[in-house]
Amino acid sequence: MASILVLSSVPPEQVLPALELLSHEVRRIPAEPAQLIGAPESDVLILDGRLDLAGAKSLCRVLRSSGAGASLLLVVTEGGMAAVSADWGIDDVLLADAGPAETEARIRLAIARAEATAEPSRVQASGISIDENSYSAKLRGRPLDLTYKEFQLLHFLATHPSRVFTREQLLSEVWGYDYFGGTRTVDVHVRRLRAKLGDQEQIIGTVRNVGYRFNVYDEDAIGAAVL
Repeated sequence: MASILVLSSVPPEQVLPALELLSHEVRRIPAEPAQLIGAPESDVLILDGRLDLAGAKSLCRVLRSSGAGASLLLVVTEGGMAAVSADWGIDDVLLADAGPAETEARIRLAIARAEATAEPSRVQASGISIDENSYSAKLRGRPLDLTYKEFQLLHFLATHPSRVFTREQLLSEVWGYDYFGGTRTVDVHVRRLRAKLGDQEQIIGTVRNVGYRFNVYDEDAIGAAVL
């Protein structure tokens, strides 16, 4: 199942009806540059270009210039096909009335192409090294024995250094919108993660009455760091 973010002013099922028949996680934000700031992470971006081709072209270029890593699919009408060209920076194009089989194939192939060309993802900060490909993490060279969710939580925080996330945001981003547990789940996993970090537990910082963040320190001074 892929995580799909639809950029449109209308519900996803109006942009690409076939999405309702597929099992992907689908979310939507307005197709406006300002909305891209803080947009949820996704595997695929689907941009609604049916009614405003000029605006869609401009937004495609904004997405590519900003370094958006997700595959970008553009939805257009039959008449809009003639206007689309390689300089838009899209990965593929879909007609609005594409069936579920075609839609699924294009999503799958776009993700596969992105994975084939992507460089190995490694995160290094505050003495922690994370290898996304092998789902492994080390603290100053010492392997961390993390559960899958602990790894996901650490990875998410580390890839957004110094940014504060509420428990609700972490629950949504790490556990997903379809998770029915309470925000206490986040506290429990943070506590377990800190225990495994040992005397470097301050890497996962608490902002009182707000949430958690990944603290970035000079690695030579990390042992003396204090929240």
